[in-house]
Amino acid sequence: MRPSVLGSAMRPSASPLVSRISMLSRPSHSSRRCLSHQATATPAPAPAPVPVQPARAISQLLKWKPEQNVDNVVVHGYVRSVRGLKAWRFVSLADGSSLDPLQAVIESGLAEGLTVGAAVRLTGSWVASPGAAQSHELQVREVKVLGSSDAKTFPIQKKYQTPEYLRTLPHLRPRTPLNALLLRLRSEAVTSLTQFFARQDFVQTHPPIITSSDCEGAGEVFTLNPANDTAGQPGKESADSQDSFFRSKKYLTVSTQLHLEALAQSVGNVWTLSPVFRAEQSDTSRHLSEFYMLEAEMSFVDDMNSVMDLAEDMMRQLGTDLYQSDTVKSLLTRTPHFGQDLAPAEEVDRRWQGLMQPDWPRITYTEAIDILKQHEDKFEHKPVWGAGLQSEHEKFIASTVGKDRPVFVTNYPRDIKAFYMRPTRGPGSEDPSRVTVDCFDLLVPELCEIAGGSMREHQLEPLLDIMTRQGIIKSPSETASEDDSGNGLQWYADLRRWGCPPHGGFGLGFDRLLSYLSGVQTVRDIVSFPRWYGRCDC
Repeated sequence: MRPSVLGSAMRPSASPLVSRISMLSRPSHSSRRCLSHQATATPAPAPAPVPVQPARAISQLLKWKPEQNVDNVVVHGYVRSVRGLKAWRFVSLADGSSLDPLQAVIESGLAEGLTVGAAVRLTGSWVASPGAAQSHELQVREVKVLGSSDAKTFPIQKKYQTPEYLRTLPHLRPRTPLNALLLRLRSEAVTSLTQFFARQDFVQTHPPIITSSDCEGAGEVFTLNPANDTAGQPGKESADSQDSFFRSKKYLTVSTQLHLEALAQSVGNVWTLSPVFRAEQSDTSRHLSEFYMLEAEMSFVDDMNSVMDLAEDMMRQLGTDLYQSDTVKSLLTRTPHFGQDLAPAEEVDRRWQGLMQPDWPRITYTEAIDILKQHEDKFEHKPVWGAGLQSEHEKFIASTVGKDRPVFVTNYPRDIKAFYMRPTRGPGSEDPSRVTVDCFDLLVPELCEIAGGSMREHQLEPLLDIMTRQGIIKSPSETASEDDSGNGLQWYADLRRWGCPPHGGFGLGFDRLLSYLSGVQTVRDIVSFPRWYGRCDC
């Protein structure tokens, strides 16, 4: 039996017989035999210790409503606030498992060290509460301060603090109730997505973070160098490429798609959830320099509808899995105190409902332009075929075509999309001035694009042709044996030389999706340690 946590204060005192024996002089052999017989014959019964409950998460305790009082309940957490009367203290305790805190009632004499921010272990009785805030409360009889806190300097108090201020404290910000909830939402979403792909027989992979190429071709990459590399330092000569760490320039990846294509030719359908990096000098609510991208690649598919079906089924399943979870219920039933910086709960609920709807609309880029031109007086940027859709255009399409459902926009002009996308085939693709590619963007109301995908050009000659025209490689005659350090993508062309099947895939901005589903107004507040242009605090 586990020993009681009550300690020596609850141990039974020594019996009078044992006390007397200890004070006598050494007894004779016969006396010792007699006393030994007496002691072993009638031992003093020891009271059975009361079992101690294992430590429980606060979310579990708040749902636990026993009819009778339960003793020896243990809870760990951080002190959020302390208030009290002369003889009692009322402590609000949080552990990140619940949006609501636990109320603990403690005698003033036991409350020493219970300051805001302190990490504590409380042991007591779980009893019905006379107040209306929660059904039960913890009446504490034992307090252990495991990590003290200076309440005067602790920067996160139980009061309203703006998102901008909390971003200056990324190491402490997750302790706030809302940010802890967002961490739980992220964890549950990862679990749901992992299970979805496992059921679809996709293989989870781990493509590299360091890469030789700029996948998107936009040049918005971070160059990687050791800290002691003298290249580019003022007053010092640039290091020869042969002397640099990798013997040529390397980058932090902007997308794992190209490597996923190689892996898909090994085990079939693959997916990954990986950090990616983009050196965009953008200071908007939708952009980060480091963020997570979910990417999937399908082998032996020749129809873009199959790729869109996968993306739609995945996100619908995510909504179905999480909508009834305690985390999402907390988002949708939160009090205004916790939600003043979020989109209204009713709006967030419509987003979840829209995600779970069947048959998301699918329109072509050309159809989207036609719709926009009918309302072009509403836009600052006039819609023009051949130009990219502006944020105001995407919002309009998402809200008018999709209503609350996401909308697929397909077949964008080739000249505004990446080199690896396959040209559109079939009726309507004959006009040389309007060449499009088999691709799609997935738009949602308010936030605009959250995912994009395409069929990949899987034939060697057409791929070499477009890579040459865009200056990615020098000429189509380059061979697999040639050193690819000059362009970083010769290996990608090589995939088409030896048994490359038709294939396609998509990438989903994971942080953008979570921002949309939580109602967070800027993607900077959905990640724990945001990095964006001009900011990387810790």
